[in-house]
Amino acid sequence: MTEAAPRDVPALLWCPFPDGESAAACVHALLDEGLIACGNILPAMTAIFVWNGTRSTAEETGALLKTNAALLEPATRRLAQLHPYDEPAVLGWRCDAAASGTAAWLAGIGG
Repeated sequence: MTEAAPRDVPALLWCPFPDGESAAACVHALLDEGLIACGNILPAMTAIFVWNGTRSTAEETGALLKTNAALLEPATRRLAQLHPYDEPAVLGWRCDAAASGTAAWLAGIGG
């Protein structure tokens, strides 16, 4: 059995969306479900990518979501389920450093 990740370790999720409305809908759902403490929705950005062997360009909206290490995996899974893309790019990582107040705030979610 693997040991649970500590809640006092902050974690972040990054995910691009097709628009601000879909990003906001996912942020609200994850907040309602207690999987994140905050979501920052960034303005439109240009994505240049290769998908299924074809190079493309699209306008997307980015979202940076704040959580803790104990909720990182469930938040990642849920975000992928809620996302409007068939195969969304959802990336998450544990943070090596955080201000003490930020770490305490994020440790308090999902508990």
